[in-house]
Amino acid sequence: RVPQDRASQGTGFIISADGYILTNHHVIDGADDIHVQLTDRRELSAKLIGSDAETDVALLKVEATGLPAARLGTSSELKPGQWVVAIGSPFGFDHSVTAGIVSATGRSSQIAGQQYVPFIQTDVAINRGNSGGPLLDIDGQVVGINSQIFSNTGGFMGVSFAIPIETAMRSVDQLKKQGYVSRGLLGVRIQDVTRDVARSLGLPRSSGALVFQVEPDGAADKAGIKVQDVILAFNGREVAGASQLPPLVGAVDPGSRAQVTVFRDGKEVVLPITVGAAPRNDASAGTAEAAVDPMRPSARRWAWVQTKAWW
Repeated sequence: RVPQDRASQGTGFIISADGYILTNHHVIDGADDIHVQLTDRRELSAKLIGSDAETDVALLKVEATGLPAARLGTSSELKPGQWVVAIGSPFGFDHSVTAGIVSATGRSSQIAGQQYVPFIQTDVAINRGNSGGPLLDIDGQVVGINSQIFSNTGGFMGVSFAIPIETAMRSVDQLKKQGYVSRGLLGVRIQDVTRDVARSLGLPRSSGALVFQVEPDGAADKAGIKVQDVILAFNGREVAGASQLPPLVGAVDPGSRAQVTVFRDGKEVVLPITVGAAPRNDASAGTAEAAVDPMRPSARRWAWVQTKAWW
């Protein structure tokens, strides 16, 4: 049998006039060739500068100048109820625009290996072909990259997730400089604090991240963090639940100095710590039974990315 080429189709957006394009890792993962179609219908071959499965970000480069680049905003001030807009090519219908509101911020992913992304949850309709496209605020600034839907059917059911633009651009900067993304690591295993655990430890409320294992000679061990400590804050940022800690630590450069606030023996203790380095993981982003990736055909040989530059 003669093998047949298969194509993945997704969306991307231009982040600089000299041809850098941002899309999802899963859109181009495993592709032998990557082709980009611009809004003006030009078709260009793209070079993969770097890709990171754990943030689901890929950085491409085309040989062109004077391209209209997207205006990047900030997601840190997004609040539930704010209007946002997605642009993409669902099912191949290019230049499609859908709108909705921010449902929540700082959501953890249902996909294993993406614990470092504090996802933006929205009710904006996205489907196959939207992956890698921009999520914009009402000022037309990119605040996220559309990445996943949560569905029991494979189609949109009102819950979609976007990667915050700050998280994506941190990956972009490192991919440009070193070809991979490095992340901070504490060296602990954690879980949520239940009501019973909070009562037994004397915590006033069920919040924080309960440490149930400390890596020997890791950063946390050297800083004096112990099993049954409850991490309440990292570098002054509150940790309401276990899923909120990995994005905060991962965003810190290995070797940096930080402070960890823990609850121990009925009182809060602030511990200085030198952040360790997380091991590099070059594996592709996985899938979960109900967390459906909107752009993952069963096999492919080349990727087709349609860029959006309407700004």
